[in-house]
Amino acid sequence: MNETTRTEIAASIRDFQLPAYSEIPNVGLYLEQTAKYVSECLEPLGEGPVTGSMISNYVKKGLLDNPVKKQYNREQIAYVIFIALAKSVLSMDNIRLLVSVQKKTYTAQRAYDYFRTEMHNVMQYVFGEKETMDVIGVEDTDEKTMLRNTIIALVHKVYLSKCFEHLRREA
Repeated sequence: MNETTRTEIAASIRDFQLPAYSEIPNVGLYLEQTAKYVSECLEPLGEGPVTGSMISNYVKKGLLDNPVKKQYNREQIAYVIFIALAKSVLSMDNIRLLVSVQKKTYTAQRAYDYFRTEMHNVMQYVFGEKETMDVIGVEDTDEKTMLRNTIIALVHKVYLSKCFEHLRREA
């Protein structure tokens, strides 16, 4: 690919950032509202839509707590965002294990905001917006390394999808 193509691909995500935990609605969204919200958040990455049945499956598989009065709160929506992204590179069993380790160590807010920051960091690096990845956080744990590698795999998948999408448009 030439430099112009790489620049165009990088521009496609330049302004992308997952919502901060505090920006995720906490008013209680119904299943279809949750699916629509998450789909809109992830759409710039080229990920397929998140459906109500997918979210229901996450609940059935124990990846997500049951909704309260059929409504999903901020914490649950943050987990849906993570699961919807991670499932493209990890099995559901591995996601369940990663989430269970996270729940023993960090609050959902801290874990999600770390995930969001690291995702942005890796995206800028992989898409050529910066020369190196920043070191995010102060702890150096195996779990953090596993999460970072999950994010790296995910972002490389997004990058390749954007490249193939560009090639198809040119053909």
